[in-house]
Amino acid sequence: MAIFWWIGVTVLATWVLMRTRAGNWIFAVGGDEQAARAVGVPAARTKIALFMTTATAAWLVGSIMALRFTSVQANAGIGQEFIYIIAAVIGGCLLTGGYGSAVGASIGAVIFGMADKGIVFAGWDADWFKFFLGAMLLLATLANRLVRRYAEEVRR
Repeated sequence: MAIFWWIGVTVLATWVLMRTRAGNWIFAVGGDEQAARAVGVPAARTKIALFMTTATAAWLVGSIMALRFTSVQANAGIGQEFIYIIAAVIGGCLLTGGYGSAVGASIGAVIFGMADKGIVFAGWDADWFKFFLGAMLLLATLANRLVRRYAEEVRR
């Protein structure tokens, strides 16, 4: 059931980002907050809404985990922030902001999950997982930079 929720949230987030004014505001604030403010985007309100959306997503994940495991562990995700950022970057989101997609972030999460479980199932040492994450972050950052440079050249 959690997979259906994941797909549903991804579809909803993609629709909001690509088809609504709020999605346009999100990209504008992520790209350059001052420029977004200059054209009339309510940057502070957009950021607050994004924080509230993140909190709602965390509540949803927590509820799904509590129902799935029939128990609660409050510190389950502590210290994993860097890993989640890596999953988003692997999916194509830029660290500088203003570019990315919900589908890309979801694909990055799938790649992350496959690496997390695949290294264990392959019988490798679990310490290689951190090395793999660092290598994937480096490759994704370089690929993002190349794609962005190519897109800027095509635009000219």
